[in-house]
Amino acid sequence: MKVIADLTVVPLGVGVSVSKYVAACQQVLSDAGLQTHLHAYGTNIEGEWDVVFSAIKRCHEVVHDMGAPRVSTMIKVGTRTDREQTMGDKVTSVETKLGKPV
Repeated sequence: MKVIADLTVVPLGVGVSVSKYVAACQQVLSDAGLQTHLHAYGTNIEGEWDVVFSAIKRCHEVVHDMGAPRVSTMIKVGTRTDREQTMGDKVTSVETKLGKPV
């Protein structure tokens, strides 16, 4: 089953800056072959359900291995059975309604 997810991984107990942990998770997602879009407070991910959730688990493992004693993660997921839809399709749909050129 295809899924589009929004992932925010927050390492706790590591200080204020978390960009090196975000970069490590981005590498995990890339290594898994997933389509991603990094944004200011997380990452959108597109792929097969099992691959996406396996990569999220791996993100936790990597962040713990980097020294974070705790990891808090927020995940939003969406699936469709009526048709296939990509992250780009969702954005284009809204931009079209706003009258933006596609």
